[in-house]
Amino acid sequence: MASTATAQKGKGVALAVVYVTCLFFIWALVTNLLDPLLKTMKTVFTLSPVQANLTGFAFFIAYGLMSLPSAAFLSKFGYARSVMVGLGGIVAGCFIAIAAAKLHTYSLVLTALFVMASGITLLQVAANPLIASLGKPEDSSFRLNLSQAFNSLGAACGLWFGANFLLKGEIFEKDIVVTQAMREQALGFVSNVYLAIGLGLALFILAIFLVRQRITDAAPKTGKLVSPFTALKSKWANLGALGIFVYVGAEVAISLNLLLFLEQTNILNISAEQAGKLTTFYMVFAMIGRFGGSALLKVVKDYVLLAGVALGAIALCLVVIVTRDMVPTAHTGVLNLFLAQAPLTSGLIPAGAALLIGLFNSIMFPTIFTLTLQRSSAPTSATSGLLCMAIVGGAVLPLVFASIEQATGSKALAFAAPLICYVYVLWFALAAKKAPVHEITEEVVGGH
Repeated sequence: MASTATAQKGKGVALAVVYVTCLFFIWALVTNLLDPLLKTMKTVFTLSPVQANLTGFAFFIAYGLMSLPSAAFLSKFGYARSVMVGLGGIVAGCFIAIAAAKLHTYSLVLTALFVMASGITLLQVAANPLIASLGKPEDSSFRLNLSQAFNSLGAACGLWFGANFLLKGEIFEKDIVVTQAMREQALGFVSNVYLAIGLGLALFILAIFLVRQRITDAAPKTGKLVSPFTALKSKWANLGALGIFVYVGAEVAISLNLLLFLEQTNILNISAEQAGKLTTFYMVFAMIGRFGGSALLKVVKDYVLLAGVALGAIALCLVVIVTRDMVPTAHTGVLNLFLAQAPLTSGLIPAGAALLIGLFNSIMFPTIFTLTLQRSSAPTSATSGLLCMAIVGGAVLPLVFASIEQATGSKALAFAAPLICYVYVLWFALAAKKAPVHEITEEVVGGH
């Protein structure tokens, strides 16, 4: 009997891991449509760099406003219900985006992105500690990195999907005179993309509802309302939150502006569609890094690996900055890649450096997250809420990036903003080495 009960529990945990991993894929796909969407909005509505980056601001500000309420909701209503409500928020945002495209209203697009991100915030608050707690505490970084690898797969799919279905049409050709018909076509593509996502997620909510009890049985026990503000009393919860803030800010600032960086005449001088397809490699590299990082975490300490990737990201940002005045050579051919084509030119040096940052970004989020959960003295739901609130860095740093670009006239110099962020991540990794660790739990742990 005992063996049968153990086997059933094991199946429940395995099912929970599968569904949670699907969530990582889903929210990454939706989030990374932002990059080609920014290009679409900038072109259709003739926006400045700062105005265009408001797409990222509207999306990621939701983490700042909704994470602590999401943590309270999770502690009271549990994981399965939180997942369904979070997915419902994304579906609602998709249909607001469709209305925005029909009405040609940029402010409504921003509203739709905020609603979508509010749903994703609840998913993140629930899913990150859930996957980290399903198994041995010492393997929590491994499990979260493995799930985040599928997050990177979803991100790559979002970028590729967006480049193929959002960046079509004459409106994206260089030196084109934009007409109303072109705007209508581009916004029609936006409607089609979000309609497909909304309908797909509605079906996934039904699937979650059918197995909600299994997820609840496998998840950490909740039911008692926990104040999310308790995390503010923990030194490591606050240090980790700052780490998440600067990491996400750096990743999003680069990702949102990568297409615009690559298409420049002084970099690759290619079309928006081709640049959009190339940005897929930013997340492909992240996916490779997360699968590889998951394996490395079996033999390398998590804080050691985090320090190593931070150094790599710092070095690549420096490459982009120091090559800012380089005059690229003429195109001498085409490099055929699986997902896109790139011209053979010396502009591949800064372009490649920017894309490769994705490889070093790969393990930062899940590793900072688990390092913090293991060191925080606050309940897990409260710490997770604070960490997810810190994802608001994705709203702030892109505007800093865009402001530097507008002030200097150089996207390359704007990479100074993410460079500084990666310096903090390096310090956090070194500091985490000496801090005591504990099991991930809802209980309050003594110390800081």
